[in-house]
Amino acid sequence: MSRAELHALLDALPEADLPAAERLLRTLRHDPVLQALENAPVDDEADNDDFDGGFSEARAEVAAGQGMTSEELRRRQGLA
Repeated sequence: MSRAELHALLDALPEADLPAAERLLRTLRHDPVLQALENAPVDDEADNDDFDGGFSEARAEVAAGQGMTSEELRRRQGLA
């Protein structure tokens, strides 16, 4: 999004929404946590089961069609 597009969005806001827009923009400008997140490097480390507790293995199983829906799990547990 360009500055011109952002200005157009701001110009289109109703007067009543301007205070909220101002608060949001000021927060973005001065919030050190948001600035740190925006400037943080991309996490490009490979997932592995030791690191993510088996999440990458679970994603691979779902991708291979080996997953189970919540409904099926409840039915198998006798909760449906």
